[in-house]
Amino acid sequence: MMASIYDFTLYDYQGNEYPLADYRGKVILIVNTATGCGFTPHYEPMERMYEQYHDKGFEIIDVPCNQFAGQTPGTDEEVHEFCTLKYNTKFPQMKKSDVNGENELPLYTYLKSQKGFEGFGKGVAALAMKAMAKKANKDYKNSPDIKWNFTKFLVDREGNVVARFEPTADMKDVEKAIVALL
Repeated sequence: MMASIYDFTLYDYQGNEYPLADYRGKVILIVNTATGCGFTPHYEPMERMYEQYHDKGFEIIDVPCNQFAGQTPGTDEEVHEFCTLKYNTKFPQMKKSDVNGENELPLYTYLKSQKGFEGFGKGVAALAMKAMAKKANKDYKNSPDIKWNFTKFLVDREGNVVARFEPTADMKDVEKAIVALL
């Protein structure tokens, strides 16, 4: 097991190395994303927050993932093109990767060990996610695995994983948590 988030290196959509050590001292939101998901519109508030808080030390790391109902089809280049054209994203986008299972990114093994699943919250979307998660794994509540696209991990300036937001979390709550760390 790695000792710190800064020990991991990712690869961007073009195959360039992305050492997380370069993010030391920053507040980081790490998100597994999808281009064809009901939560895909999360790109909009994410980009707004990135533009608003980037100069204050905020970073977003976008990890496209096709593990959930095949909602991220296409090549890394096509995924990047979709995000930049439809949502005008400027934050770094990594290559498409697994976040669960035998081929999951080591970063995700670490993130899940730091912040396990704590529930979907309340509301219609939460009820739908609970039903879907239970169908996939009756013991889903006790598994730290990522349940769906747009699960977000928040990392403070010291590299501590301080929060996990399921896709059903209100983006205003995500923003409040980010601002509190800036």
